[in-house]
Amino acid sequence: MPPVLLALLVGFALAQFATLVTTVYLHRTLAHRAMTLTPGTALTFRLLTWITTGIRPRQWVAVHRRHHAFTDVEGDPHSPLLEGFLAVQLGNPVLYRRAAHDPLTLARYARDLPGDRLDRVLFDHAFMGLGLGIGALCLLLGWQVGLLAAGVHAASYLLLSAAINAIGHRFGRQPRAITSRNNQWLAWITVGEGLHNNHHTAPTSARFALSRGEVDPGWWMVRLLERSGRAKIRHSDPRTKPARRVAA
Repeated sequence: MPPVLLALLVGFALAQFATLVTTVYLHRTLAHRAMTLTPGTALTFRLLTWITTGIRPRQWVAVHRRHHAFTDVEGDPHSPLLEGFLAVQLGNPVLYRRAAHDPLTLARYARDLPGDRLDRVLFDHAFMGLGLGIGALCLLLGWQVGLLAAGVHAASYLLLSAAINAIGHRFGRQPRAITSRNNQWLAWITVGEGLHNNHHTAPTSARFALSRGEVDPGWWMVRLLERSGRAKIRHSDPRTKPARRVAA
């Protein structure tokens, strides 16, 4: 296989894996408490988050909970209805970083996730985790292919994460009268996150597919973890809540 093609395939596959880790651990488990993981499984996901994204969980959780508290109104850290589609799709890392480094956001929305010794020693050091991940790629693929695959992974992951907010609040179906939208095609490449109207309708549901014909690939991993005794789902049936609607 040509080295460039190998790097593209490995990089995108890693982005998909990182998106799976994000939706199962950061999103469904930590941010919304839609499920709980056994301690060993949670530590594994924490480690995978560190080496594939460098994200600090309490920062991600705080930013996401703030997004739900101020969905598409003043205070939302990354709304395309407020910031513009391109500003979110292309500049989401900047918007995220701005909110993640706001001490008031962390104090209000991540009070249940205080830092611990492992954070201080390992997980608060993003470049250390990313360095380990990139180093492993270089050892497995050679430094040139490894670095290229790491670049493809980073770009793909950031663009997919941004699309969940940019596309998911601007384009697609609105089966329920709230500002977020469903895109099944986006759900396929974001492990279920493209069913965004559903998620905002039932934020504490571990399953994002709510209607016939909808597919949430992330739910397959959730069910696998549950059946193996590594996870417990909070609600057997989705619990919906009303949400504000603003003009697009």
